[in-house]
Formats: sequence, structure tokens, C-alpha cells
Amino acid sequence: MDQRALVRLSKRMSLALRHRPGQFGLTLDRGGWAPVEDLLTGLGIDRAALEAVVAGNDKQRFAVERGDDGVERIRASQGHSIPVDLGLNPAVPPDRLYHGTSRDVLDSILDTGLRRGARHHVHLSADVPTARRVGSRRGVEVVVLTVDAAGMHRDGHVFYRSANGVWLTDAVPPAYLTGP
Repeated sequence: MDQRALVRLSKRMSLALRHRPGQFGLTLDRGGWAPVEDLLTGLGIDRAALEAVVAGNDKQRFAVERGDDGVERIRASQGHSIPVDLGLNPAVPPDRLYHGTSRDVLDSILDTGLRRGARHHVHLSADVPTARRVGSRRGVEVVVLTVDAAGMHRDGHVFYRSANGVWLTDAVPPAYLTGP
């Protein structure tokens, strides 16, 4: 499977596991997990294609594990627009976190802050290269904002760290942002 096909499949998996499971015949449990076999059937793919996406995804968007019932299951690591409980515990963030975004929305973000929109959380990166890569989707000009995570934490904002290392919080007020 070529790289473009893997990216397309990754996007379909994200749609199925983060936003529209019913469209693919999936029922997610409370934690966002679905049986791997159900996902394979719902997407019409084979195991090799699934493994290629999971192993080759540089953002580690998907987690696979065997449940207590012995059934192998999969879920998206974060980014859901549907209700799920990822079982995240509050964590102390590093002093600085980063958010890559389009230059077109920079002024709006600096005025109003980062908001989660339809997702559960705002996604932040631990380093500038990752933030730049995350922000570079759709071929837009990317800017990287610096988040004063230590100040936010000190002021009572709660942070979580997903299994794939993405930092999550409910919102980032503009006072904690520094532009490029």
C-alpha cells in the first residue's frame, strides 16, 4: 500500500473511531474502543492494511490492545467529537507547550485563545517540530504558538497527556499564548 493510500485509510479510520462510528457499523464502548474485526469489516480492509496504518502513523493516532474478554480492540488516542472517556488522569505539563496552526486564523486565536471546538480538548505538542507537523495539514502556511503551560497549571487549568504524548486541556486563554 503506497503512502497516499495509507493516509487516506488513516483518515477513514479517524472518521470511524473519532466522529462517526455508526456510519461504519461500529459501536464504541465507553472508552472509545471497538473490536478490531468490526473495524476491518466496517472499512472493508484486511489486517495487513490496518497494521500498516497503526504502525506507520507518526502521530500514533490509534491504540490496539486485547481487552479483559480476550477480544482485540482499537481506538483513537484522542480527538473525538463524540462522547468517550479516555481514562486520562491530570498531569503536570512542561513549562512550555506548542500549537501549530494556520497563519489565516492567528489573529483570531490571539484575540480569543485556543478553543476545543467540537472536540473534547485542545491539542498541544511538547516540541516545535511536532506542532509544526500537526499544523501543516491541508497545505497552509503554519505558525507555531507557544503556550505558557506552567502559568496555566499554576492558575488552576488542568492538563492531560494522552497515550501517544499529546497534551490536552479544555482551552488556552489568550493571556497564555505567545505568537510567532
